[in-house]
Amino acid sequence: MGSVPEFYIGSPVESADLRFRGEFVAELWKALRIGHVVLTAPRRTGKTSVMDYLRDCPENGFRVVSVNVQDLTHPADIFLVLLDAFHDAYPGFLRDRLAKGWGHVSGAFDRVESIGAGGFRLALRGSDPDWNRNWRRHGDTFLARARATGVPILLIIDEFPDMLLNLSREDEELLREFLAWLRTQRQKPAPSRDSIRWLVGGSVNLTSTLHALGMVDLINDLQDISLPPLTDEDIQTFVVDMLDGREVPFDIEVPQRLVARLGRPIPYFMQIATQNLFRLWKREQRSLASTDVDAVFNEMIVGSAARTQLQHYHSRIRQYYEGPKQSIALALLGQISVSEVGLARATLLQEAERALAGLGAGLPEHERRQLFNRLMFDLENDFYVVEVEGGRYDFASGVLKSWWRKYHA
Repeated sequence: MGSVPEFYIGSPVESADLRFRGEFVAELWKALRIGHVVLTAPRRTGKTSVMDYLRDCPENGFRVVSVNVQDLTHPADIFLVLLDAFHDAYPGFLRDRLAKGWGHVSGAFDRVESIGAGGFRLALRGSDPDWNRNWRRHGDTFLARARATGVPILLIIDEFPDMLLNLSREDEELLREFLAWLRTQRQKPAPSRDSIRWLVGGSVNLTSTLHALGMVDLINDLQDISLPPLTDEDIQTFVVDMLDGREVPFDIEVPQRLVARLGRPIPYFMQIATQNLFRLWKREQRSLASTDVDAVFNEMIVGSAARTQLQHYHSRIRQYYEGPKQSIALALLGQISVSEVGLARATLLQEAERALAGLGAGLPEHERRQLFNRLMFDLENDFYVVEVEGGRYDFASGVLKSWWRKYHA
């Protein structure tokens, strides 16, 4: 009982409890030996847990720092948070090797204690009143000094597409300048001769984000690796281990029924459903049946814990899909949600045409089709829909489909 992992609801899995990702982690380290990587995954499917594992269990002699840049709005901020992360993870290495002789950073050590919480980052910004204007110089210095140490360094940048979208809304030219600078830094020196590796990730598709801005050529040197979904066998193993480990009796159909209701296995919902089965057993002290799985899922769809996360999928359409794509996406997802087996591409095209007509968008046929194809590409890459048997398109997540049908069809 003591060795059974806890349930992780709303937080990344502790590295000691990460399961089913061994082969994928090995694949990532292999890719990082020779180049830089962009890691894509749907929200709540374990991307951050994998990144945390790389940070906590480094291989090949790497020093690893990991930062989340979702709320950043300027290139200068990324170096502030990276240096702050070095300060937290490797204070001696930062002080004695990276910062030695670099007045802007070494001086921050002297001021940090007097500032208090968040002191190092604040001290860094205070070291140069024009930190934002001088972002390129600080970036050049940071990376040059990191390379000069001779120590392999992995820089993990989580939610990178969100930062780029923030920056595009503030200053699109600055975004282009930053991406061009960063591409040069990734390529010179060539990865085979560079001690620095970049791993960027996001739950919003990076390629789609930059394609809409006409800047996809500035990231096409990154190796694109997607986090694979958990298999049906993985889910069943998880359910059996978590319930057996807590001495919960259950019918043999329970794990299979959970797989069927889950659809695309988003670990967050897998964790909630299994935890709720455990709580049901604690209340009623009886063997669990497959009907209990249905009751748990039906309750989860209307419950506050899952609803907050599910609402994100609807809200992000309004945040990231602009112009007519927003209205068409909502129309298509609403129609798919009420279909038991998904809809054919031709049917979805007809629905998109109706939505465009309702918006009064008088586009030529080739532009309408191009818009539709781009939207379907985005919906697949942003993990809303997946092509299923017979060329139909259905929700990737069974939980999301049930919720969408109830609240947004």
